[in-house]
Amino acid sequence: MNKVFKEMRRKERALTEEETLAILRKGEYGVLSTVDDDGYPYGVPISYVYCDNRIWFHGAKEGHKVSNIELSNKASFCVVGNTKLLPDKFSTIYESAIAFGNIHKCTDDEKMKALTLIVEKYSSDYKEKGLKYAESSLDKVGSYYLEIEHITGKARKK
Repeated sequence: MNKVFKEMRRKERALTEEETLAILRKGEYGVLSTVDDDGYPYGVPISYVYCDNRIWFHGAKEGHKVSNIELSNKASFCVVGNTKLLPDKFSTIYESAIAFGNIHKCTDDEKMKALTLIVEKYSSDYKEKGLKYAESSLDKVGSYYLEIEHITGKARKK
């Protein structure tokens, strides 16, 4: 897996690669950021699964997100993990991970893999029913993955 940690201003808050990947694995949702044809950034919260150095996700076959991906497949994906306000310090305990890479549309085989991973993560108690639903939805949904080129992780722990 080719990961390069970008330069960070607060180096003492940088997380290790394994700590950063743990945030990606356990996160419930993340924000996918793309750029539209007017040059505006567009961040949209999505459900996802981290597996095989990829962020897997699905959604409608058309819309702002899809148009942006078709325009440029470069994107970033941010997950915020545990947080706790520190009002007396005017700060927050936090952890976050940001992945950068290129988005690819899933092949038919990859589409079922993406939907299976999503069912396993979000509906594991209903896997059989979820997989049947996924199979019946294959033609109706778009599935994608972000191939991670590099990631950064940052945290304030106390």
